[in-house]
Amino acid sequence: MMNPTLVKDDALRAEALEQYGLVEAAPDPVVDDLVRLAAQLCGVPMAGVAMVGAESLFVNSRVGPGPSRVPRGNTPIEQTILGDTVYEVPDARYHADFSPDGIMIAGRTYRFFAGAPLTTPAGVTIGCLFVQDVAPRKLTLAQIDSLAVLGRQVVAHYELNCRIRQMDKASRASHRVESALTVERNFVSTVLDTVGALVAVFDTAGRIVRFNRACEVASGYDFASLVGRYLWEKLIPVADIPEAIASFERLRGGKFPASFENQWKCRDGSIRRIAWTATALVDRQGQTTFLISTGIDVTTQRGAEATLRESEARYRQLVEGSLGMVGTHDLNGKMISINTTGAQSLGFTVEEIVGRNLADLMPRERKRDVQPYLEEVVANGESQGLHYFCNKNGEVRVMAFSNKLIEAPGKLPYILSFGVDITEQVRAEEKLRTLIRQSNSILESVGDGIYGIDLEGRVTVVNPAASQMLGYKAGELLGRRMHELIHHTRPDGTPYPAGDSPIANSIRKLDTVRVSDEVFWRKDGTSFPVEYVARPQIDIVREGAGADGSGERTTKCVGVVVAFTDTTERRALDRMKDEFISTVSHELRTPLTSLRAALGLVSGGALATRPEKMQQMLEIAIGNTDRLARLVNDILDIERISSGKAELHYTMCSADDLLRRAASTQQSAADKLHLHFALGPGHMSGIQVWADPDRIAQTLSNLISNAIKFSPVGGEIALSVKALDENEAQFDVHDQGQGIPAGQLENIFNRFQQVDASDSRIRGGTGLGLAICRSIVTQHRGHIWATSPPGDGATFHFTLPTKASQHLG
Repeated sequence: MMNPTLVKDDALRAEALEQYGLVEAAPDPVVDDLVRLAAQLCGVPMAGVAMVGAESLFVNSRVGPGPSRVPRGNTPIEQTILGDTVYEVPDARYHADFSPDGIMIAGRTYRFFAGAPLTTPAGVTIGCLFVQDVAPRKLTLAQIDSLAVLGRQVVAHYELNCRIRQMDKASRASHRVESALTVERNFVSTVLDTVGALVAVFDTAGRIVRFNRACEVASGYDFASLVGRYLWEKLIPVADIPEAIASFERLRGGKFPASFENQWKCRDGSIRRIAWTATALVDRQGQTTFLISTGIDVTTQRGAEATLRESEARYRQLVEGSLGMVGTHDLNGKMISINTTGAQSLGFTVEEIVGRNLADLMPRERKRDVQPYLEEVVANGESQGLHYFCNKNGEVRVMAFSNKLIEAPGKLPYILSFGVDITEQVRAEEKLRTLIRQSNSILESVGDGIYGIDLEGRVTVVNPAASQMLGYKAGELLGRRMHELIHHTRPDGTPYPAGDSPIANSIRKLDTVRVSDEVFWRKDGTSFPVEYVARPQIDIVREGAGADGSGERTTKCVGVVVAFTDTTERRALDRMKDEFISTVSHELRTPLTSLRAALGLVSGGALATRPEKMQQMLEIAIGNTDRLARLVNDILDIERISSGKAELHYTMCSADDLLRRAASTQQSAADKLHLHFALGPGHMSGIQVWADPDRIAQTLSNLISNAIKFSPVGGEIALSVKALDENEAQFDVHDQGQGIPAGQLENIFNRFQQVDASDSRIRGGTGLGLAICRSIVTQHRGHIWATSPPGDGATFHFTLPTKASQHLG
């Protein structure tokens, strides 16, 4: 932490260091010698001179090791600077400010320190001469006195160097002044004779004292023939002499500087017109001693001015008649002039705009554009672009400008501006860009593939969906003939000429075509069925159009837009739908036929005398009714589960309880076939699973029901569960039936898929049980499959998680 007292004097100290040239100064050999002498007199290995900077102490001269910079803080150097005598720390470990570690500087510990302040004659302490050691010690009175004397010698050396520099600087300045005066006298004399302007010097009586070379050339008289004579004796025409004398008297009376014009009668008799600027040279008492006049020959200029005025009149007429904005402004953006058309386009008069800044005429959000525009014009000499102005009623108008920097001799530079109001064009372009963005958004968002081609069949636009379906990147399609890429072959593999394509036909007939039985070819050589619509792009052309928009209208085709859809999935769904309807119809018709026949016999009275047969028919009817109910329930179940509408209620439940619960629901069916259940060795495992217990019980019941249907009378159905790892458990249901062919192990989980459909129907199956099982297990993030080694029945396996998961359901 910096000492507040020390900080207070920093400004004076920095000024003194600057005066002595000690800021970041190189080591001084004389000071180096004084530092070494201090180290020798005090008998220490380390000494130095330290100065106080803004943020750190810097050491200019040093004996022994140590850093060249030390951060400011509670250092003994700063303690020394605060005093006016030698500051000594015999043993820092026992000093109040540095105990118990000692003085820490750049990672090294010092125990002894002594320093003499370096104080300038003005009383500003700029640093100190210090000695230090890693061992404790104490200076004698003689050593202390020597250290103080050496400190004063260091300051005296700095003061001497400063005085020498000041004297040297003053000497050089005096020499420069004398040289400058000599050069100036010679320069003035040379300039008067070489300058292009006319320069004449007169005494107070009006006599010519000096007449430069330019005056000699203009008048035809040499200086020798005019010196000492009055100006009007030779050079002023007789008629103009009274005015010339009066002008001189006004100048002599103190009315200067003054500007005026007069005519000179040259030696050859010609008349020249001279424009003068006159002033006076005065003495120390303020009295006029000489009159100096500088002039230029404006004879030609005055003759040209009339022509210029005429040209300016024509220019103003041209500017005022312009249909655009024409104006000028200075380099700060202040309007100097503007034509009437330009002012009226903003709803102002010329007077209301002249004198205002460009930024005052712009919307608030556009004012920041003015400064970069002005900088560009000044840097490049011209600028082009758009300016946004507010007209009088606040409407924003857009001006396309082309401006140039004009730099005329003797005049302030200004910027000449030409502008055209393109507000309506900008609005139309913005609407077009909006439409393009909307079109692009639509193209990118639709799922159908869309591409456009020109009359040569080359791709002009393609949306991401089309590129993805065709296996190309958009850049690979643009500019290429689309027919050769994706439409070159018919579905049967025969070549497809471009001229035969319905897309080409839409160009010829200028009509929309719809096709639903063709294929497109991907980049990888595969094809897919498509439906597409090809619509020609029609452009309306008005030939011989007049100013009123009349003319004959004709239409022409400029290209075709094709929108296509990959129908692969839809056709597959159609096939699945047809198969599903066919299967369901068959499954419903069979029990309905039996049900109708049985009920027909009963209702017809044919079995009235045979009650046992009637009972048999009723049982057949009830059985087929149950079968229909199961089929409908299974269809509803699988649809509800597959669509995600079946809500699952997860909880941690016992795998053993699930097995026993499922077995108990099927016990009566098993008893009819004298089947018994065998629980595997792990039935008392205590395994817990994260599942909906009702749905898993339904899955196990379906699997056990299947096992019962296909097990021989008196057989055994094995049920077991085991832990695969800490996250997953596996259930197994094994029967002793005829088994499942290897080629059917996966298909049996599809809807209405059975190993032996006729046998299944005899046993009352719907063909949906295993599909329902797979849907339930999949919802639990599990996996279900079947194995069937030859001669060993069939086993159905499925897995469930053993830990709760936020991702289930």
